[in-house]
Amino acid sequence: MLVIRPALLEEIDALADIGLSAWLKGIKPLVSAQVAAKIAASNPFLPFLRELGSRVLVAEIDSEPAGLGASEREDDTISDIWIAPTFEGRGAGSALIGALEAEIAARGYAEAHIHVAAMNERALRLYQHLGYRQLWREVLFDPILENNLEKIGLSKPL
Repeated sequence: MLVIRPALLEEIDALADIGLSAWLKGIKPLVSAQVAAKIAASNPFLPFLRELGSRVLVAEIDSEPAGLGASEREDDTISDIWIAPTFEGRGAGSALIGALEAEIAARGYAEAHIHVAAMNERALRLYQHLGYRQLWREVLFDPILENNLEKIGLSKPL
């Protein structure tokens, strides 16, 4: 069974591992080996999860955390969707996006936004499948990844 719920303080380390494993699969191929090693060693998901706490949503499948999602600035943008590679294709990403869209609508926004690396084709296909349409495509400097990365901005009416 798939459940969406707020993150719990005692699971931050496990959620950080999920975020990092998803990042290693989807984004690591887009950055230098030096940056990838630095991110793998520091796991930036730990401070992110500590700061946001229960504002992060967790997708749980059969009582096991499968992924996490957030609207970091509590605005109209979904900032994070990270699914453990072993749980991909089981609905966790779609369910997290749906729950985050509901939060965005409850904040009074009529549209949800999300950004994705252009080369992250699996995520892009999911967002398009869920009704997101491209607004822009451009190369932007990513301070965490320490390089320029082609990104796509998408939106969806709620």
